[in-house]
Amino acid sequence: MATRNKAEKFIELANKRVNKALKDMQLIGNLANRQNYEFTEEQAKKIVRALQQEVDIIKQNFQSTDEVGRNDFKL
Repeated sequence: MATRNKAEKFIELANKRVNKALKDMQLIGNLANRQNYEFTEEQAKKIVRALQQEVDIIKQNFQSTDEVGRNDFKL
């Protein structure tokens, strides 16, 4: 079995995971359609805040080697 180097593995996984995350974010965005869903402004803010916090954690992870804690999301 051929061994791939770390850079190749990073590219392969990044392509898969980022595309999946973008698709999932688009699906979350569909929840904003008030013709199909009912939600409060506070619920919407909580979703956006949770997503923004995770993006901020990802930024930190790429900028440093310190591990940052994560929280599960619940409405």
